[in-house]
Amino acid sequence: MLGILYVLFLFHCKPVCCVFQKLYCSIADSCDCDFKPSIRDLEWDLYKNVYGQHLAQDIVSEEVARFLQNKSPDRPLVLSFHGSSGTGKTLVSSMLGNHLYGSAMSSPYVHQFVPTLHFPSPELVKKYREELKSWVQGNVTECARSVFIFDEMEKMPSGLIDVLEPFLGPSHVVFRTNYRKAIYIFISTTGEEVINKVALENRQAGRDREEIRLADLEEAIAQAAYSSNMSGFYQSSIIQKNLITCFVPFLPLSRRHIERCAHSQLCQQGRCGRSDVVEAVGGDMIYTPIQGQYFSTTGCKAIPAKINFFL
Repeated sequence: MLGILYVLFLFHCKPVCCVFQKLYCSIADSCDCDFKPSIRDLEWDLYKNVYGQHLAQDIVSEEVARFLQNKSPDRPLVLSFHGSSGTGKTLVSSMLGNHLYGSAMSSPYVHQFVPTLHFPSPELVKKYREELKSWVQGNVTECARSVFIFDEMEKMPSGLIDVLEPFLGPSHVVFRTNYRKAIYIFISTTGEEVINKVALENRQAGRDREEIRLADLEEAIAQAAYSSNMSGFYQSSIIQKNLITCFVPFLPLSRRHIERCAHSQLCQQGRCGRSDVVEAVGGDMIYTPIQGQYFSTTGCKAIPAKINFFL
């Protein structure tokens, strides 16, 4: 009899228990959020499958580890990825989702925005601002450990992204929500000229690529993002108020990096032994500058089509 009463008690209390569980999960790190971070796997993936990006590898692994180890961060983690097309920016953002959630990038708590898809009309910025603010607030309330990825920031309507400013600072904790535990990733080609110039000068001086430091680039990238009217951060208060944790440079790729990309993709097809295709792909890419042929103009992005052509 007591057993039956206990079961009935649990049955009737279930909705209340669920309420408290949701409340706990929105403040904590896991539960309904499916938040199962694996920093070791993230680091391994970065160093094994991202080519020619020592700065991005070190910065992302270190910043994410530091952020997640702090159970009470004073502000969200905000990373802004900059560099030419095909250098690995989107790949790295996907690795973050893959290694933070049990259901990887398909997690409902990984939110991706593409300006041409989600914010296509500049004249509707006011409407987009209201919608984006509501969307972010609602999703962070649902899961404190949400990840927001904004791709193609160079196509973001001017003034839109500043609506996120209240969520990125150190003082925004409200009932059932800890805004400080979210992660924001911005992806942009803005600043590629600065990055490529430093990489070229370093190469021409005969220095190792790994000698390029974040200090050589970060301030110039921030200035380019802030001052360019082709940037989603044009005259942004987010940059003015130093709300971006780190500007992450992605360097242009040389032929050896291109060939590593090609070899990796061939191995995924079970064709690791096709060194002839690897060499053909590397030789068929366009490199810049004309004098020196140092860096690929398209990075790894065009490699699948090249592989199909040479197979």
